[in-house]
Amino acid sequence: MSTPITLSQVYKRYGSVEVIHGIDLEIEPGEFTVFVGPSGCGKSTLLRMIAGLEPISGGKLLIDGEVMNEVPAAERGIAMVFQSYALYPHMSVYQNLAFGLETAKLPKAVIKEKVQRAAEILQIEPLLGRKPKQLSGGQRQRVAIGRAITREPRIFLFDEPLSNLDAELRVQMRVEIAKLHRDLGNTMIYVTHDQVEAMTMADKIVVLRLGHVEQIGAPLELYNRPANRFVAGFIGSPKMNFIKAAISSAGGGQIVLDVAGQTLALPRTLAKGAPGDAVEFGIRPEHLSIEDGPGKVPLAEVSIDLVENLGGQTLLYTRVPDGQPLTIVLDGQHDLGPGSRITARFDPARCHVFDREGAVI
Repeated sequence: MSTPITLSQVYKRYGSVEVIHGIDLEIEPGEFTVFVGPSGCGKSTLLRMIAGLEPISGGKLLIDGEVMNEVPAAERGIAMVFQSYALYPHMSVYQNLAFGLETAKLPKAVIKEKVQRAAEILQIEPLLGRKPKQLSGGQRQRVAIGRAITREPRIFLFDEPLSNLDAELRVQMRVEIAKLHRDLGNTMIYVTHDQVEAMTMADKIVVLRLGHVEQIGAPLELYNRPANRFVAGFIGSPKMNFIKAAISSAGGGQIVLDVAGQTLALPRTLAKGAPGDAVEFGIRPEHLSIEDGPGKVPLAEVSIDLVENLGGQTLLYTRVPDGQPLTIVLDGQHDLGPGSRITARFDPARCHVFDREGAVI
């Protein structure tokens, strides 16, 4: 069971303060959509408006083609999983899973069947007799998700559900939530400030900033073709390098930049701006190399400040000749140390240029 969601010019105001600014969004049936952005960008507020926990100040919310603005939360066919597990401490896992169904006065046999199905999906059958205090954080979050499953909602909403877990458990739960989506096929909306969660789980990512949508697209679309500097810097880890530069000339299908004390010719047409304009040159750390090869051109000779050896990768924190920082990610292990000087190289087709307002050039 999967359901489409449409937001049409949706606003949220608290008095005279507007925090969500006319958002338009289509979420396809069965899609796993992730709202991502820094703290205070409006992602949880937007989720709560969809859930019916926050009134909509303007615009329309449609679920399966029906306007939901005034429909109570309990009648929207939605189940929500919060950052806090919100389990009843005096109840067993079974009782926590069954409580909402008992409140709805379903027959005991039906309740048992639904609880067992949720427990099987999440592999928590051995935990049904335990109290929440006897569970790990990951187990508690599985129970909270199980409680949502028993309701058989049209739509699942997740509000930063993994924030309280340690790094290893977060990775494990990411996999389990992605598997749950694949198995159930429901429409799901997931809120996080962690762009790694967004990249690994989403069919569609909605990047928010200060109540505005900056870009909507598939994870790799946002990674490869960010709409602006904000998206480019938010998506990807380690974050994209930005180096101050200036347009030297443009024409003949290329633009020439002054970057880090040297001239770079990039294969693209100048869509906006003019020679002499200040810009920023963007390149992802993983798109830099220190070895020559086909398509690689020198960016700058850099000095290494710090080396992080991760085994499978080596991270180099360096500086270009004018002192601006440049992070380089190399595959494998490299015998390099602070103080070494190397030449950073890149593929001109994989860089980005942004104007003073952060727009793509």
